[in-house]
Amino acid sequence: MTYRVAMDIGGTFTDVVAYDAAARRVRAGKVLTTPDDLARGVFEALGGFRIPFDEIGFFVHGTTQGLNALLERRGANVLIMTTRGIGDVYQIARGNRERLFDLHYRKPTPLVARNAIAEVGGRFDAAGAELEPLDEDAVRLVAKRVREDGFDAVAVCFLFAYLNGDHERRASRILREELGDDVLVVLSHEVAPEWREYERMSTTVMAAYTGPSVHRYLDKIEARFAERGLHVPVHVMQSSGGLVNADFARRHPLQTLLSGPVGGTMGGVAVSKLLDRPNVICIDMGGTSFDVSLVMDHEADVSQDGVCEGFPLLMPLVNLHTIGAGGGSLAYAEGNGLRVGPESAGAVPGPACYGRGGTRATVTDANCVLGRVDPDAFAGGGMRLDLAAANRAVAELAGELGMDPIELASGICDVGNAKMAQAIRTLTVEHGREPAQFALLAFGGAGPMHAAFIAQEIGVSEVVVPRFPGAFSAWGMLESDVRRDFTMQFFATNQTLDTPALSAALDTLHGQAVEALTEQGIGEDDQFVTHGIDMRYESQDYTLTVPILDTDDVTSGEFVDVIEHRFAAAHHKRYGHATPGAPVQFVTIRTTGHGRVDRASAEVGRAAETEPEPVIREVVFDGRALPTTIVARSALPVGARLAGPAVVHEETSTTVVPPRAELRVDDNEFLIITLAPQPEMEQS
Repeated sequence: MTYRVAMDIGGTFTDVVAYDAAARRVRAGKVLTTPDDLARGVFEALGGFRIPFDEIGFFVHGTTQGLNALLERRGANVLIMTTRGIGDVYQIARGNRERLFDLHYRKPTPLVARNAIAEVGGRFDAAGAELEPLDEDAVRLVAKRVREDGFDAVAVCFLFAYLNGDHERRASRILREELGDDVLVVLSHEVAPEWREYERMSTTVMAAYTGPSVHRYLDKIEARFAERGLHVPVHVMQSSGGLVNADFARRHPLQTLLSGPVGGTMGGVAVSKLLDRPNVICIDMGGTSFDVSLVMDHEADVSQDGVCEGFPLLMPLVNLHTIGAGGGSLAYAEGNGLRVGPESAGAVPGPACYGRGGTRATVTDANCVLGRVDPDAFAGGGMRLDLAAANRAVAELAGELGMDPIELASGICDVGNAKMAQAIRTLTVEHGREPAQFALLAFGGAGPMHAAFIAQEIGVSEVVVPRFPGAFSAWGMLESDVRRDFTMQFFATNQTLDTPALSAALDTLHGQAVEALTEQGIGEDDQFVTHGIDMRYESQDYTLTVPILDTDDVTSGEFVDVIEHRFAAAHHKRYGHATPGAPVQFVTIRTTGHGRVDRASAEVGRAAETEPEPVIREVVFDGRALPTTIVARSALPVGARLAGPAVVHEETSTTVVPPRAELRVDDNEFLIITLAPQPEMEQS
């Protein structure tokens, strides 16, 4: 078994990276996604590589199956079973407005209607002690309703279950006795063992809503793999940036919600360490969306909670900011102005230049009109673009707006670039960082085409384009470790902290992490466990996770001072201020088990392949057609330098180097673009 294969299933393309361990070579490619049957697209992509299935020793992929079910509102029919008296929590949600000055703001429509919420007797107090036994007869009546009304899943969320899950476990056993395995049962204390009743219920509902769709997909993938002779576990990327096997993903489907985009972030971590660039902005521009994430101090920016489609989630996930701005984003007129996205032409019919029936102008069509895409080399020559169709689509919209087609094409790219630059600022400002403190790592099929222009917009001077940029998210999955996360509520103040109890809790979580990694097939030598604890100043609402190091003696009298000092430093770094000596609170213990996996150690530093000589043709920059070097990436050896303007094409992407910029190929065969300061910046 010599092949390690990773696959990222996007809205428009499915990207594949295959590493041949025997030859130490990496191959990458992409095929159009098959929205009607994602599993079919997986096998069509693998078929293009002609890899014998019995020679695949490792397979991992990122899937948007659960996310698509949420976005398209075609998830499971869910019933909520909760404690008597709190049945309205999910409907009331929170009273805060996400967009304060939006007069038309409305809270998202709940995934479960009020008439699909069942209350049952049974109660714990705030310390986890039973006040009232579970009403088992009421649970059986709920099971009867589930069976008669045809619900697909039950989300069980009892008050204070994060402290004591006995009632939820008993309710689950009753439901399975009555319903068998045909109905998915999700327990809140397993999905999100943390306080905040609405957030915990929202997370549980989301897991129940997306679960059946993910189950069917994984069952289909594993069955088809087995038919074709693949007998190694199918791995799935988690939203937290780690890998798990399909069996775990089936039991915890919500963990796969953002599994596709985070592969690029984990690839960004690997690049950050390889190039010794501690701070990196990762931009992934595909056919449908634009995803931004950060790597800071060589670590992925992972949040302990988040929001998806307006619904809060209590689980670790890479902090991604996504907007509808991809190569397939549609340009249109609105109020005599130009708009770009978020609607996309998708894979079908796709941009007009694909020749698949699309007639509306997209970002990709605009790049074709400007000459920034080589029609004969797109997707490695596997798809010839229809430039005439692109020109017609852009000209039609230009006529509607009373503009010259070239001027409009430039405007489409400028509007898209401005939206993407703002998405980056949103994420960096949240951390109190200036974009200029980062390098920009560009990937995705369209990312390297726009990266230099976005970098100029936000003041970044260096752009990095990795090998196989169009399939970089898939490559990042091969660079990821297995990961399992565990939490335990542990509320105390700096005055009341019971350090022996904290030490015992850490030991318990450590044991759970080791057991989980062993279950994932990770050997003892490849396991390591990290701990942290959520802290806040007294009367604050939200927390920061502060690491507990292996060298810390938790039971010593000095531990409280050490962890308080560490918290103050983290608070100052995040918010620009701290209050040493102020009362602090400890809220939640967080433990992460990491399992190291083999890396794709491919050969680099090879000689350039035999390719046609670079050609010079006109490409439009800033409204002017300039003589531009057009060259294949495989013709550029390590150490090569190229002055802009230039266009570098390859199988999975196209890199555009604007005027006054320089490209070089580093020792890792990455393209490094150095941008000159903008004239207005020089004057200032």
